[in-house]
Amino acid sequence: MEQDYAGEPLSDGRGGVGYLLKDRVAEGGTVMDPEVVRQLLTRRAEDPLESLTSRELEVLALMAEGRGNGEIAELLFVTPNAVHKHIGNIFAKFGLAPTDSGHRRVCAVPAYLERR
Repeated sequence: MEQDYAGEPLSDGRGGVGYLLKDRVAEGGTVMDPEVVRQLLTRRAEDPLESLTSRELEVLALMAEGRGNGEIAELLFVTPNAVHKHIGNIFAKFGLAPTDSGHRRVCAVPAYLERR
């Protein structure tokens, strides 16, 4: 009987069809599309440092030295707002949301130091 139901949507050859055995999910199993799994694994494998611009790397290096935003702005000859924007981009690329527990600055710096 399941063969009839599964074969019916596939018979027109148009594609864009999925079939899920609800019993597997109801019994506690997990069903995920292989493309979703591939994308999740690819994102995890990416190194956030690789995605930083050269300016963001400079800012992160100065953060690792313990420098504050004002001092970073002076050293790089940019405005404090520009530094704030770069730091926000760094946090975003590291996946550090404002609601994360712990201090985001402290979380971002070790990744940089490990690669030095």
